[in-house]
Amino acid sequence: MQPAVFLDRDGTINLDTGYVKNPDDVKILNGVAEGIRKLKQLFGFKIVVISNQAGVAKRLMTLNDVHLVNEKIQSLLKEENAEIDAFYFCPFHPDFDNEEKSKCRKPSPFMIFKAAEDLMIDLNRSYLIGDRSSDIEAGINAGVKTILLNSEIAKEELEILNQKNVNANFIAINFLEACDFIIKDFGGNN
Repeated sequence: MQPAVFLDRDGTINLDTGYVKNPDDVKILNGVAEGIRKLKQLFGFKIVVISNQAGVAKRLMTLNDVHLVNEKIQSLLKEENAEIDAFYFCPFHPDFDNEEKSKCRKPSPFMIFKAAEDLMIDLNRSYLIGDRSSDIEAGINAGVKTILLNSEIAKEELEILNQKNVNANFIAINFLEACDFIIKDFGGNN
């Protein structure tokens, strides 16, 4: 059983331009490749993307668009000697799909549990990095430590978490600081 770092996609790994569907628009955020490299090299973390892709349910993009964007992210990261081990996404939304289909949608821990089963991940030693309250809630619901990225929307996301009396384990200024927190925390508990 290996530990993992679960990553939200848009706004965490790549620039969130709103329903990212064109691979040519993918821009990896600063520090992401370096952070992933560190996590994998120092502790052998599996790196797993878990993302809501409701644009599919809303007919703003196709499943193929999601796959092509994921492939572009992987390609850009590989150019910098970094790599994602697996991509999981939920293309459903409760306004457009039934409850059963939508159960994969964060804040549900469904995708995290599925990845843990598929990839033999030790959730007790795993982490999640995301930029939204739903990411943090999904991580908490799965029993992993959570890091909220301090982005343009962080204040709103913190208010949502506060209203629910939920807190991330750490709030990071950027992706590299999130990775440094994980390295320090994991190294001290390993």
